[in-house]
Amino acid sequence: MDTFFFSSDWYHQLQAASTQAPLRRRAALMVGARCIGSVDDEYFCHLWRSQRAAFSPLLLRTEDCGVPAWHLLGEATFALEHIATALKQIESSGVASLWRNELLDVRDCDELPVGQIERGAVRALGISTRAVHLVGCDDQKRLWIQQRSLTKSTDPGLWDTLMGGMISARDTLESALERETWEEAGIGLKALMNVRWGGYVVLNMPHANDGGIGYVNERIDWFQCEVPAGVQPVNLDGEVERFARVDQSELRAMLEGNAFTSEAALIMVQYLRGL
Repeated sequence: MDTFFFSSDWYHQLQAASTQAPLRRRAALMVGARCIGSVDDEYFCHLWRSQRAAFSPLLLRTEDCGVPAWHLLGEATFALEHIATALKQIESSGVASLWRNELLDVRDCDELPVGQIERGAVRALGISTRAVHLVGCDDQKRLWIQQRSLTKSTDPGLWDTLMGGMISARDTLESALERETWEEAGIGLKALMNVRWGGYVVLNMPHANDGGIGYVNERIDWFQCEVPAGVQPVNLDGEVERFARVDQSELRAMLEGNAFTSEAALIMVQYLRGL
């Protein structure tokens, strides 16, 4: 199934929404010569001046031929932990609303490990993240979808795939798929049929919850499966408002009505094109 299945205007808008330049100038966040993210340069200059005691032992700004960069001082995980804690106390950073007491791996541009950081701070620091989603259909090719909790800090009330979640520092891609499917849908992978990798999508765009101070740089691997008759998703972690089962025409109408998150819409387009 090709993209003609969708309105070309809607499809191009979806692509454009998932690939957006920063709203303001960002500066590379460095560990030695290794880039691990990016920060809003003006905002961090303000923080460095106004909160010098918190940030000056952890960060140093340099500028080469007009190109700024911020360098972590000391061991990476230690510095990132203290930067995250300092940002949590600053309402404008948006970090407190995203705080989960969960560590994510931090990698450089070559995907080599550098350290770990609380997930609530990754957007403010433009650190790349990885996530996993699951598309589930029944034996009549109807899709199971979830509505995100109305109290979630990001995209409350929008619709999503059967399951979606970040890959934590303690996870592999496969273990994150298993853990998140259980937590969000109450289903063990062994209860599903024909679970297989479907592809991946990438998001690069300003973060919506902090006025553009943060930046999203995320790769999402998605899997697909068949949910057998009699297996009913039930949320266990409080992050899902409800589940629904829709046919492909209903799904298309919801997608073009912008009822889904950007990442779920991109995944659903890939899934439908593969049928």
